[in-house]
Amino acid sequence: MSEKEILLTGDGVRRLEEELHYLKSRRREIAERIKAALEFGDITENSEYEEAKNEQAFVEGRIITLEKMLRKARIIDRDPAAVDTVVVGSRVLLKNLKNEKEVEFTIVGSAESNPSEFRISNESPVGKALLGHKVGDVVKVKAPAGVIEYQILEIK
Repeated sequence: MSEKEILLTGDGVRRLEEELHYLKSRRREIAERIKAALEFGDITENSEYEEAKNEQAFVEGRIITLEKMLRKARIIDRDPAAVDTVVVGSRVLLKNLKNEKEVEFTIVGSAESNPSEFRISNESPVGKALLGHKVGDVVKVKAPAGVIEYQILEIK
């Protein structure tokens, strides 16, 4: 069974690579903290040792995760001239037809999604519903609160 590829924008790849580089650069510092904490003697009641070991475990786990994500990454290379259909990488201006409010989302792969930055996954209900649609289309999204209708105003 092959592993699922991870869709990333160029910006997403850059951010993951920066985080990976930062975490790898922390390894020596954490090892020094562990070494210094060991010099205090008994590690059973040594909070500095425990904190450093926990941080080391987190950092190493995150490094493994990031390396795996980058290995499985497929970079989304969107043609800037082809903006007539919503695809992963599109910025989409929508109007909620019930309350008339406008919202803009960027459709990204699940690894890059961050709803607080209006970056929604192509696997989310809204992301899935928008894919393949064009400006002017009305899209129905099934949400926990019921069906929401959005009209696509602009694709960037």
